[in-house]
Amino acid sequence: MPWPTEYQQAQVDFVRFMVAARDAAGLQTTNMAWNMVEGVLHVFRRRLKTSDAVCFANVLPPVLRALFLEGWCPKDPVPFLARPLMTAEVKALRPDHNFSPETAIDAVAKALWLCVDNERLTQVLEKLPSEAAHFWNPDAPPAYSED
Repeated sequence: MPWPTEYQQAQVDFVRFMVAARDAAGLQTTNMAWNMVEGVLHVFRRRLKTSDAVCFANVLPPVLRALFLEGWCPKDPVPFLARPLMTAEVKALRPDHNFSPETAIDAVAKALWLCVDNERLTQVLEKLPSEAAHFWNPDAPPAYSED
């Protein structure tokens, strides 16, 4: 059996994702998008039970999956918050080198929907807490309290 295409194309798929995230955020380079993408993935991951995080990771392409899981020490999930508060968490990652705009979560969400199997992503999000689908909906109005 040949090695799977998703692994043969891992770098190409990741670059495609990073370009989509960069463009959706209005950033100049994929280097500028790096902290944003990492921050958004880790902010989301902190809000999931371990089993849910693994299910979500399984729909991501290999390099994005690795980034989602990188440095993870599973803990009890924290609650989903208002988008501005979660965006502040994204911006707190390496703040001296973080160019994340206020629309960082939306930008990464747009890139995600462009670069993953939408049917599989939808199926996984339906199994996660309802806030997870809202998190990855770039057109969703704010739905969480500011607390």
